[in-house]
Amino acid sequence: MFARRIVVVGTGYVGLTTGACLASLGHRVVCSDVDAAKVEQLTRGEVRILEPGLAELVQEGIAAGRLEFVVGSAGAVDEAEVVFLCVPTPMGSGGAADLAAVESVTREVRERLPHGCVLVTKSTVPVGTSARVAELVGRPDVPVVSNPEFLREGSAVHDFLNPDRIVVGSDSQDAAERVAALYARLGAPTVLTDAASAEMVKYAANCFLATKLSYVNAIAELCERLGANISDVTEGMGYDRRIGQSFLQPGPGWGGSCLPKDTAALMQVAEAADFDFGLLRATIDSNARQREQMVAKVADACGVGVESSLRGVRLGLLGLTFKAGTDDLRDSPAMAVARLLAAEGAELVAYDPGLRGDEPEPTEIMTLVDDPYLAAKGSAGLVLLTEWQEFRALDWSRLAGLLEGPVVIDTRNHLDPDVLRRAGLSWRGVGRRPVGV
Repeated sequence: MFARRIVVVGTGYVGLTTGACLASLGHRVVCSDVDAAKVEQLTRGEVRILEPGLAELVQEGIAAGRLEFVVGSAGAVDEAEVVFLCVPTPMGSGGAADLAAVESVTREVRERLPHGCVLVTKSTVPVGTSARVAELVGRPDVPVVSNPEFLREGSAVHDFLNPDRIVVGSDSQDAAERVAALYARLGAPTVLTDAASAEMVKYAANCFLATKLSYVNAIAELCERLGANISDVTEGMGYDRRIGQSFLQPGPGWGGSCLPKDTAALMQVAEAADFDFGLLRATIDSNARQREQMVAKVADACGVGVESSLRGVRLGLLGLTFKAGTDDLRDSPAMAVARLLAAEGAELVAYDPGLRGDEPEPTEIMTLVDDPYLAAKGSAGLVLLTEWQEFRALDWSRLAGLLEGPVVIDTRNHLDPDVLRRAGLSWRGVGRRPVGV
């Protein structure tokens, strides 16, 4: 494998992981960002993103001389063979992806790109973006390639270095093969296609996963009404190789930085193509309803009933991040449920091991504490919203003594109901019968 001179524009979650991992594969990587303070921190090997293994890779890359960080992208690309665009594409007006950052960086670097340099869109972008970027570049000697990322927060480094597949799309076969060769050491199946198809793969995959989760949440509600056990149902489903065992865990709804944004963006794409994507619309609507169902479950478990108000009811919350192992609150279903509870007048006290305690959004609607037992003290119920492993090991007898109401609403089916029952607590899960007093 030939080592390449690579520039990664953007040091957010995707950009930093991409840069550090490519450097670990032997390439020389320069990561650029507009935030000078962030660049200074990264140059010292300080990583503020909570992601297992990422800080170590950054530090190793710097020490080996294969990874460096600079301010600004224009000068960084002067000697690049491949440039990755890893800038934000947030949800814009009406749910469409906002491509302002992609277009701005493209305009900034287009005159500085060396002859034959490959420009790669790594950020999740709508179908047709590569064609738009090629038009903005306006240089036949600079091919544009789509190479979508498939990284899960909390396991991004592992996912990058152990991918299920590499997807590369371009109208230039040579450019696509050059980008695919960057990953040769990983030995993953590689899909070489056109740019539009590569862009569509990311949306199709994420929206399928969202649909799968919404389906399981609906089945869980049906299980509750019929007296079935969702855990046994999904186990039986998961052994079917056509279905698989992943994304079969019910919960308070799906969220995070990708699924909400990508489902909304694909809906926009479908509407622009005059296609009525009713299935995807139902997936999104079902997810919103799931969060409301969790609030109703809390009200019922705390004895106020679905028709009564939670005003003045103190609730302890365990977990706020969108998934365990991260510090990411973006489109967190836990936060969505917390906001609905606050809107009902509940007084919220929350603990999350991934948060520092100074995050602005949570502190506006709740009290953040640095101890799970403080969240429980005097509460009418304890609501588990994020599946942090350490919550399984809590002293539930001690928690039972601190709670005003002896009930735990486990929106992730994360805890052992028998452990809680022995501690004198009632356990309420999703898609399963209540356990305990």
